Amino acid sequence: MSSCPQCGNALAPGALVCPNCHALVHANELSQFAEQARVATSNGRLADARHAWEQALALLPPDSVQYATIRQTIAALSAQIAADPPSSGGGGAAKGASGAAGAIGLLSLLGKGKFLLFGLAKIKTLFSMLAFLGVYWALYGWKFALGFVISIYIHEMGHVAELARFGIPASAPMFIPFLGAVVRMKAYPATPHEDARVGLAGPVWGLGAALVALAFFLITREPYWAAIARVGAWLNLFNLIPVWQLDGGRGFHALTRTHRLMVAIAAGALAYLTSEGMLVLIAIGAIYRLFTKDFPEHEDTPILIQFVGLLAVLSVVYLIAVHPK
Repeated sequence: MSSCPQCGNALAPGALVCPNCHALVHANELSQFAEQARVATSNGRLADARHAWEQALALLPPDSVQYATIRQTIAALSAQIAADPPSSGGGGAAKGASGAAGAIGLLSLLGKGKFLLFGLAKIKTLFSMLAFLGVYWALYGWKFALGFVISIYIHEMGHVAELARFGIPASAPMFIPFLGAVVRMKAYPATPHEDARVGLAGPVWGLGAALVALAFFLITREPYWAAIARVGAWLNLFNLIPVWQLDGGRGFHALTRTHRLMVAIAAGALAYLTSEGMLVLIAIGAIYRLFTKDFPEHEDTPILIQFVGLLAVLSVVYLIAVHPK
């Protein structure tokens, strides 16, 4: 038991409000987090400000006015962060379109290269990655295995990068043979639109890896590069199925009913043109999500453009890799 800093009344473990005087138990810490957020915002460090408000949120009762106000502040900061990617300029819709088609450019930037090396410095990530590599090396040879594991790593680091942009701490990827890799978040996105961007960041970076593999194939004509591009495109299409906790399911959190219908139509058309069954599953999942009740309060056109752009470019990569001649 601890005591209230205002009236000295005994408090139960984990109490946020004193039952006697109704004072906030963590008032001093809340003031400190508020000041940190104010300074970070004034210096343009929106992700740091968002993180400070998230820490403050954990010290407030969910039914309080302060809690609701801070939730709104976090949502506003998230919207500002999402609208201002550090690597590009221009309008929101154009950013969504170029994010998918220009993913290969992201991987060529020195800053992104350094970020990709960050995860390899984590011992658990490196060991799990080597174990994963060993399994696929034994099955398919070292060339394909190495390309495959790097493709998955790049996909997962896309999630980590976007989480970091929103100020959400996360672990480096952990690899599990035959299942892929996972990233553990230490907090959760504040809004459906933020969650959608975190979810689609993996396929965007994964598309970049598939495009690099395809480019190497077109230059060298080595079949293992085509295999890496094909599997990478297929896995990222699989992740775009809009169900459960797959990346596509998270992307759909920001799509209205009309936008979901547009994704279903796009996936169906691409399935017809490519005869790829994964696109049929995406279309079916999109139709199913037309009848769920998890629609956002406002539409997010950049996410729609990014989702459809990913489907289109991944389908082209897969088609070229399957029929390389």
